Amino acid sequence: MENNYLTMKRVSSFSVAKTEVMLKTCCMLVAALLISFSGFSANKERIAPIFTSLTTQQTVTGIVYDDAGTPMPGVNVLEKGTTNGTMTDFDGNYSLSVSSPDVVLVFSSIGFESLEIVVNNQTSINATLKTSVAALDEVVVIGYGTTTKKDITGAVSSVSEKDLNQGAITNPLQQLTGKAAGVNITQTGSEPGSSPSVRIRGITSLIGGNDPLVVVDGIQGNMDLLNQVPPSEIASIDILKDASATAIYGSRGAPGVIIITTKKNRAGTSSLEYTSTASIDFIPKQLDMLNAEEWWKQARNNSVPASTNHGANTDWFNILTRTGYTQNHTISFGGGTHNFNYRASVSAILQEGIVINSSNKKFIGRITATQKALDDHLTLTMNLNSGINNTTSSVQSIGRAAFTSNLISNAYVMRPTDPVYDTAGNYYMDPNVFQYINPYAVAETVVNEGQNNSLFGSLNTDLKLVKGFSITGFGSWRKTDNVNGFFLPVKSTVAAAIDQNGFANINNNRQDEKLMNVSLKYKNTFGDHTVDALALYEYQSQTYQGNYAQARGFFNDLATYNALQLGDLSDVRPGDISSYKNDRTLASFLGRINYSYLERYLLTLSYRRDGSSVFGANNKWGNFPAIGAAWIIDEEGFMKNQDLFDQLKLRAGYGVTGNQQGLYPQNSLSLVSAAGVTYFGGSQITNFNITQNVNEDLRWETKKQFNAGIDFALWDRRFSGSFDAFTATTDNLLFNYTVPQPPFPYGTIAANVGSIRNRGLELSLSYDLISTDDVTLTLGGNASLLDNEVLNLSGSINGVPLNTDYVSWGSNSFLIEGKPIGTFNILQHLGKDDSSAETVVDQNGDGVIDQGVRSPDRVLEGSALPTYNFAFNPSFRYKGFDLSMVWRGSGGNKIYNGIKSSLSYLENLGKSNVLQSAIPLGIYTSQYGSDLWLENGDFIRLENLTAGYRFSFEDAKFVESVRVSLTGSNLLLITNYSGIDPELNLSGGNGFGSDNGIYPRTRTIALGLSVKLK
Repeated sequence: MENNYLTMKRVSSFSVAKTEVMLKTCCMLVAALLISFSGFSANKERIAPIFTSLTTQQTVTGIVYDDAGTPMPGVNVLEKGTTNGTMTDFDGNYSLSVSSPDVVLVFSSIGFESLEIVVNNQTSINATLKTSVAALDEVVVIGYGTTTKKDITGAVSSVSEKDLNQGAITNPLQQLTGKAAGVNITQTGSEPGSSPSVRIRGITSLIGGNDPLVVVDGIQGNMDLLNQVPPSEIASIDILKDASATAIYGSRGAPGVIIITTKKNRAGTSSLEYTSTASIDFIPKQLDMLNAEEWWKQARNNSVPASTNHGANTDWFNILTRTGYTQNHTISFGGGTHNFNYRASVSAILQEGIVINSSNKKFIGRITATQKALDDHLTLTMNLNSGINNTTSSVQSIGRAAFTSNLISNAYVMRPTDPVYDTAGNYYMDPNVFQYINPYAVAETVVNEGQNNSLFGSLNTDLKLVKGFSITGFGSWRKTDNVNGFFLPVKSTVAAAIDQNGFANINNNRQDEKLMNVSLKYKNTFGDHTVDALALYEYQSQTYQGNYAQARGFFNDLATYNALQLGDLSDVRPGDISSYKNDRTLASFLGRINYSYLERYLLTLSYRRDGSSVFGANNKWGNFPAIGAAWIIDEEGFMKNQDLFDQLKLRAGYGVTGNQQGLYPQNSLSLVSAAGVTYFGGSQITNFNITQNVNEDLRWETKKQFNAGIDFALWDRRFSGSFDAFTATTDNLLFNYTVPQPPFPYGTIAANVGSIRNRGLELSLSYDLISTDDVTLTLGGNASLLDNEVLNLSGSINGVPLNTDYVSWGSNSFLIEGKPIGTFNILQHLGKDDSSAETVVDQNGDGVIDQGVRSPDRVLEGSALPTYNFAFNPSFRYKGFDLSMVWRGSGGNKIYNGIKSSLSYLENLGKSNVLQSAIPLGIYTSQYGSDLWLENGDFIRLENLTAGYRFSFEDAKFVESVRVSLTGSNLLLITNYSGIDPELNLSGGNGFGSDNGIYPRTRTIALGLSVKLK
């Protein structure tokens, strides 16, 4: 067709017109002669349409562009009112023969507004499609299907590819930071290979797990599944937040659901893309420690002997850190026809950490393909993904008995007058300091490596049956293999390595997950009524297997952990060798009905019944119902004459979801394990003790949540947003409770006692301040408020009462009935006495400072949980140039600055360094952990700033477009917190709300390149 078109262009307009007239005249003459014959007189009715068509038909050609001026492949071009149509090619070209010169052409593509153009005797028509601003009509992925945002009854946040964060992205959660209300994503440090944590609507469980379920193209998994998804291959992310939306996932939906849809190739098009980012990563802030001169001055002032000054001037922080580098490369390609299309990609994410000898190298290959058959009644979709992840980690837990932390924190502790090497060239050690370590020696000699190999694939079969009915079968298989090797040599200077003449271990863990489901779907419209129903059966099995081996007493360091047999095999101790294998299964039945009346009254009902092997014999099954309703007010008759609201919808929903994340396959059983040896009758006999109590009533942790919301759009949809209010109560709280002995043979038991409540408000807004073909300026943002309360921690197990209304939950933080999780109950700083020892307030005036966990001298001083989060996301575009940023913040929480406490007592000057701030503070010693170290955790951060320019090459033969970008991440941090970074671990348990030293979070400058070829 292209050659014909080029040939036609060479013919003069006169010749073309003359040829058309001659052709039409000949056709008319032939038709007239045929009709004149009596033999053809009976066929007049058949010949007449041919005659008419031949006299009026013409061909229209052109190019279809998007609103950025880029040719669009795969656009449907249809002659209105007929089935006559075509589709644009890869370069956006189309050619269509129409029946008359005054027909209307309809141009349409998903995500863009349809456009109608009257041909009006034109033979060349170019069209520009505008991105759809009808946000409430966008397709949203929900559990086991899709719907439009207009028809959603639950609380769902959706982020498309164009709105995801850019830059040196190594995990999809980084793309989502600040983009959705009620979704708190925290990056604690920048260790290569580490992942952010995410909490949807707060902490709702203690040991049951707070990580949301992750679903990638239908494949379900935990947070590790995100590491197997190339960030540049994500098309959209949908977050299910309330129970009316997540209950469809039953026992896995309580913490929320993150659904990722990867890119697919458009039918009838081919594509070849290369995307790349390269960044430099550096540390924006470090603690202000004393230098060598200052340290020796203060040491003399505090009567530290001269023998502690070894004459060096060592910047330990500087020698342990460097400028980090991150690279991200992806090549993707695809093609196909209407009946078959595919997309494949290969990605490499390479990180060199800011701590020496820390790195991560990740490689991911994926392919997805779709085949249609049986006249489009059968659709097969296949996904296959394979990944390799090699990590060299910095040691995270090492140090002296009084200070155990990561290498960076140990660098702060080191005296600046200590040398790196001694006079013999060996790593320096001070025998006068108990368990002294040289952190540079640890960084250079300790081997801490991991390799993760993953493979997962899926096949989805969708068969359309009679009208409205379809049946779908889905199966997925996911396998992961983790190998972690650790070697601690003598020359690391670590006391444990010296005592054992070095030791090494290997830890192997394998996971095998299979999932299958079969569903029957029905969708039909009956007048004003629309029904969309789903019935599904699902079965999932998970198998876990692993082994561990450790050896000590190595005569050299050459083989590290790769030859454990080189250790002293006569010195094998309990726990040196172990292995395990267990499995768990989950069977589910579910049904869902979406009902619409007059396209403005919506109702969603769902019910799921799950059976899990991990629970007690008396409670294998759980039931998870949900209901959601919505009223589209703007469709009502009384709204037709108003011009304020373009869209207005009220939503409400209630549902019950479950949680079993924190339980292991045998948590409900009585277990025994080896407990030393004894000698009987001259023989050595292994002893066994009970290590776990039986609990036949162990059951689901359940969350009951009510949500009410409103979605709106005003002023020609230029201003839009949503507001949600929710309350969620987790009952039958899973926790390891302390129980009396007897009657229980073991001191703790996994049981369901207690409840937690979260209440909150969420607001999302977007305003198109400027919206023209060449210029757009959008102001977007979101905010959330959260109120958390521990309602109850008491109950009974097997008739034995438990009064656990007060549980330690971190450094000076507790679980207290009637208070938020992680409430600080702490001694109050008063000052210092004549010997410069810290003093605290004697709250009850009895003359004794009680440091027990229930001490009457403790006072309540806030919680480690933030009470508010917010983000501001402005974006600007002028023709090919674009600019976007993400400002993010949170607050209302407290942080216990544990590392500042450890580095602030002048008594430590003899064996370690101290902070600059310790000098004016002047506290020599303290036996308390007081609120002197309790600080506000409020902050505002410039999370992301991206500027880019897109070059379009309409006339180029091979290149469609090139985009270059510059991104800065973590560019600015505004906070009164005196530590390195106020964003800390909020998972719960040990270290909750406490800063005991983290791997530093980096500031990143990234250069990006994206090339699309034709």
